[in-house]
Parts: sequence; C-alpha cells; structure tokens
Amino acid sequence: MIRAWLIVVLALTALQATAEVFIYVDGQGNRVYTDQPRGNARKVPLATSNRMPANPTGAAPITPAKKPPEQPPFHYDMLRILVPEPDATIRSSAGELIVSVTNEPGLQAGDRYRLLLDGQAAGEPGVSPVFPLRNIDRGSHNLSVEILDAAGRTVERTANQPFHMLRISLAQKRQVKPCTKDDYGVRPECPLKDKPEEPKNPFLRFF
Repeated sequence: MIRAWLIVVLALTALQATAEVFIYVDGQGNRVYTDQPRGNARKVPLATSNRMPANPTGAAPITPAKKPPEQPPFHYDMLRILVPEPDATIRSSAGELIVSVTNEPGLQAGDRYRLLLDGQAAGEPGVSPVFPLRNIDRGSHNLSVEILDAAGRTVERTANQPFHMLRISLAQKRQVKPCTKDDYGVRPECPLKDKPEEPKNPFLRFF
C-alpha cells in the first residue's frame, strides 16, 4: 500500500508540469494516472504549483554599488613668488638664484610645491618653499610655481614671472674692480700667477 502511494506521489510530481491529470481503473482493478483522457477516466484536481520562475519579471533589478563622489581639490586663496621680484636682474657669475614662494593658507597634507623654469620642472616636487637654482644661462627667463595634490593634480599655479640673469665673467669683474697688489691669490679674477713681480731694492745688491 505504501509503495502504491509512493508511485502516486511520484506520478503527480512528474505530471504537475502538464496541463491536466486523469485517473482510471484498469481491467485488473489498478488505479492508473495519465495525462491522456479516456472514456472512464476522471480529472484529478491539482494544487497550484509553488515553483518560482528562474528569472521573475517582477524581481527588482540588481544595480551596481555607486562609487562615492570624488572630492574636489583644495583651493588656495593665494600663491605667489616672493624672491626674486618680477622683472628682477640677478647678477651671478655662476648663474645662481634662490627662489622663495608663499601661499595662504599653508601647504595642506599631501600637497607639494613644484618650481617651473621656462615651463620645465626644475627638480622634483617637495614641501620646501625655497628652491636653490644653479648654472642658469644668461638672459631673460620665466619662473612659475605650482602646488600638486597627492594624486599629482595641479591645484594652484602662478603666472609666469620674468627675471634676467646677468652672469659677469672674471674679465668683467676685473674691469669693474681692477686687481690691486693685495687681491692676487684672493679674488678668483686675480690669480696669483698674474701678480706683478716685487720691485728689487737697489741697496740689497751690495750684500
């Protein structure tokens, strides 16, 4: 009897996907379930299936998580070059120059300064507002300073500020200030080898 009911349950489970199920009694007195109607078969009422469709149309679509909005770069109220002054003339035989900058408010954490000489970076970015430059060619040049954030973006940048480098040669220095006896071996433009000979004392030749 239990086996017969198992067969019935399996049959009903297999036939749930069909439209209708019928039952009849065969010649041996056995109950037979089928999906084909017969003369003496009667329709078996089926309970509503509790299956869910694989992709229900009423399900809410899955939306990807939104990325947090990117923070805008910090804005500085002021950034300018203190030294040299605009259009300044620098006199240096070695082409040396000290550049100093200032900004308000102070440099934020992660930000760095970068000095540009004639549009090209003069060294690596850093947190120091002072930039020593050496061996600058004679002539007119442009300076500008920019502040970079931690991502390398330019936050602020000054306008180009001109200056003029006047490199005086040793010969020119000697013309401006001629060498005296005490300058030889002291001033670079007055080498010791060019020092004139000491005048001889005429009285020493008798000794």
